[in-house]
Amino acid sequence: MNHSVAEITTEQAGIYLQQLCKHFAHKLAVEFTPEQGTIPFSMGMCRLEAAGDKLTLKAEAENADLLVQVEGVVERHLVRFAFRDPPEIVWRAAEQAAS
Repeated sequence: MNHSVAEITTEQAGIYLQQLCKHFAHKLAVEFTPEQGTIPFSMGMCRLEAAGDKLTLKAEAENADLLVQVEGVVERHLVRFAFRDPPEIVWRAAEQAAS
């Protein structure tokens, strides 16, 4: 399994988390609260966490190509929702966190 993480600083962390989750919930079995969300795409998964001014995106997929697809879908949608203050989104490789 391949994993990546992007940490975004924004005053709208919780709002963006909910916008992303509500948007994808129209077609996917999304689960979310104001602080956490899980978006299960066909090619992988994205977990979101909002805490204060930090929005953390955690992508995972079976291989590197699918991981890039998950990152791209989430990134494109977040940029659309945050058009007034476009976030800097930098994905970095991550080890699977113990849950």
